[in-house]
Amino acid sequence: MRLTCPYCGPRDSREFTYKGDATRIRPADDDKMFDYVYVRDNPKGLHQDYWLHQPCRNWLVVERNTATHEVTSVTAAAQREAKP
Repeated sequence: MRLTCPYCGPRDSREFTYKGDATRIRPADDDKMFDYVYVRDNPKGLHQDYWLHQPCRNWLVVERNTATHEVTSVTAAAQREAKP
């Protein structure tokens, strides 16, 4: 699998580290923290994940199909968070 870093261009997936689900939002309520930390969905289809590109140390949001591993988009996490 190849991923295209917005800063470095196309790279082999071995340069990246999977860091988790990019769609989860940390709850403000402590009572919901157990589910946030331990209960996970296992989606099939399009999904957004956080990945860390080791050489440039930038966080990315990768949208990919979990069944086929086809990557549909890669964006810088900093750009994604800046959107309203």
